[in-house]
Amino acid sequence: MTRYKVQTLKSLRDEMKAVARGERPAPPDAAKPSFNSVEAVVRLLMPENRELLAVIRDRKPQSIAELARMSGRAQPNLTRTLAKMEAAGFITMKDVGLRRKTPSVAVKKIVVEIDPYSPKDHLSFA
Repeated sequence: MTRYKVQTLKSLRDEMKAVARGERPAPPDAAKPSFNSVEAVVRLLMPENRELLAVIRDRKPQSIAELARMSGRAQPNLTRTLAKMEAAGFITMKDVGLRRKTPSVAVKKIVVEIDPYSPKDHLSFA
């Protein structure tokens, strides 16, 4: 299971500035997606998007246009949603032609760990 951190934008900015100034090394998880709040993840996983993930997992569309037909969503809106999901690490997009991409699900389970006493929450993807 891969762990991802949840940190505020201010904390991320301060961390990046310290690394840029040479005050500390880059953290080992610097290249992984991070989230500014658990709420941001929950918003991305609203019921319509969870249904979309299920369609991608179960029906394995061969293009975004095919996924748009399967899901009944407008392609421009779908493309924006897929970009957010890809940035979050929920899906991957594979180039299968000059102008065609195929989405596939990259996670099976998302576990949210909330520390009720500090802002040190974590997400784990399986």
